[in-house]
Amino acid sequence: MKLLIPTIYLKKGQAVTCLQKQQEVLSTDPVSLAAKYRDEDADALMIFDLSCGDEEHEINLDVMKAICEIAEVPVYGAGNVKRMEDIKKILYTGCKKAVLNYSKAEGIAITEEVSKKFGADKLLASVSELSQLRDNRELLEQYVSGVICMNEIQTKEIKLPLYAHVSSQPENKSYDMISGDVVDGLMGNAVLDIESLRTFKEKLDQAGKETTFVKSAFAWSDFKLNSDGMVPVVVQDYKTDAVLMVAYMNEEAYQKTLQTGKMTYYSRSRQELWLKGDTSGHFQYVKSLTADCDMDTILARVSQVGAACHTGRYSCFYQNIMEKEYEEKNPMKILQSVYDVIEDRKLHPKEGSYTNYLFDKGIDKILKKVGEEATEIVIAAKNPNKNEVKYEISDFLYHMMVLMAEKGVSWEEITDDLAKR
Repeated sequence: MKLLIPTIYLKKGQAVTCLQKQQEVLSTDPVSLAAKYRDEDADALMIFDLSCGDEEHEINLDVMKAICEIAEVPVYGAGNVKRMEDIKKILYTGCKKAVLNYSKAEGIAITEEVSKKFGADKLLASVSELSQLRDNRELLEQYVSGVICMNEIQTKEIKLPLYAHVSSQPENKSYDMISGDVVDGLMGNAVLDIESLRTFKEKLDQAGKETTFVKSAFAWSDFKLNSDGMVPVVVQDYKTDAVLMVAYMNEEAYQKTLQTGKMTYYSRSRQELWLKGDTSGHFQYVKSLTADCDMDTILARVSQVGAACHTGRYSCFYQNIMEKEYEEKNPMKILQSVYDVIEDRKLHPKEGSYTNYLFDKGIDKILKKVGEEATEIVIAAKNPNKNEVKYEISDFLYHMMVLMAEKGVSWEEITDDLAKR
């Protein structure tokens, strides 16, 4: 699989142009820069921390965390790794992988230890000379999941994915490198020079190279069109599953959506093609398109920027016609609703509330209760009746959510972290 991985070099919380000393500020807002690469269809992002000193290091780690929160693609973190604690800090920002620097002895020395702690799938290694790869080939093949070759090193001497970190260069040279049989991905400034990652992937795909370039399984002629020659599209937020809107596509809109990765429709009122977000900035980036059983409707799951509705609301479906009382069964919605109540108690204390009692007593009391409830689960699990286990797990989850609220940890952060694993 040929991957395109734009690289962001962080210096004092800003994105700079390169690893070398001749650095210029590329962007004062690295998070927005990361979002741009994400929307351009990057396969992952590499973040290099070029900090000097602990204070700047912490600033860069905060930026790395913010990038991970919006990336929607894997993020790899590198720089300032000398011990296991440094790897942990990178992974705790939300990075999918952390990079060991094999140009330094300490990077090699901690490989086995950190791999056994976090797993080989969480580690990459960077080499700046071919000898570093050759001398440590067995260690690398056992304890990391890929090698970043700095200085445009290319070799078939290792049974691991190889990613070429390349400096700024013409697009044709980048193409020649990644279209060969050695390199599995491009990182570095060269990826920044590729004007459209999607177009670049299409070129590789046409050359028979396996990429993440998305192609449709169906031609427009496979759909059953309505009387206007269009297909209705139901649009859903891929994160929340909320139904956002309904629109229509003609063939041109369908092809444009596939080509750009942005939801494009046909406006029946204006009689013209309509790129969602073109005037508002509230673009919809395609995650999946699915046809129904009759091939006459499309379900689009999207990453929604801002609001889907022209009224400024998140979803067009907000006008309640009727509603029967029912008990919510969606597990995530139930957990979120309980968490929302706990957060509300923290912000607006209520007399006699057990939740407020815990907040008033402070972190030590909350931790004590979490520990006690965890022990209760263990004891209950020794009994044959599962009902007791259910009760104790519910108790534990409540106290755990009090701890989450106390520490400012949201369910979205937890589920994001679990998804990355």
